[in-house]
Amino acid sequence: MKKILLMVVILISGLSAGSFEEDKKACDSGNMSACNDLGANYDEGVDGKQDYFKAVEFFTKACDGGDILGCYNLGNKYYAGEGGKQDYFKANKFYTKACNGNHMAGCFNLGNSYFNAEGVKQDYFKAVELYTKACNGGDMPGCNNLGRRYSKGEGVKQDYFKAVKLFTKSCDGGDMDGCVNLGVMYYYGRGVKQSNAKAKKFLGEACDGGDALGCKNYAIVNKK
Repeated sequence: MKKILLMVVILISGLSAGSFEEDKKACDSGNMSACNDLGANYDEGVDGKQDYFKAVEFFTKACDGGDILGCYNLGNKYYAGEGGKQDYFKANKFYTKACNGNHMAGCFNLGNSYFNAEGVKQDYFKAVELYTKACNGGDMPGCNNLGRRYSKGEGVKQDYFKAVKLFTKSCDGGDMDGCVNLGVMYYYGRGVKQSNAKAKKFLGEACDGGDALGCKNYAIVNKK
């Protein structure tokens, strides 16, 4: 079983993002999105002030104050072991909180935890449930991973047609992994009529989008 990687991009609200001083003042005044943004600034080392411990401190404050982005970002820090000891159980706690608050990347990451058995008992059915929620909420990596489950019959009955539909949605939404998987389906003729030309199209799109596997597979198909 290939391990599925989590999405660990730190997100900033964009609503109150400003200087450290502005965010600190707003955070101290009870603006939880500013607390999240302050944590993101420390996490990314804006103005040379990278400090994962401070990032965790402000993500925690934001999450405790009801900011869902703060919960998601805090989950990422526990998952990566940055600013403290790596703890999948705590990561999942905050991904759950983010997902329950309709943050779709939180649902996606929690789905990966169930698929990979990281901090929870492995459960393909629960993973599918979470990927479905993420995909329906507009998370394209969630659509790609849901497509993979249908393609392999993991947690759902194998269905190449549904897999192709989901890979198409993911690819159209800009997820290059979805384009790779769609190209592979066309190459093997799974759920679609076999077409090397369409396989090259989607693998080439993935390659142009910076996906190394897309480039590798494109080179293989291009030799046929």
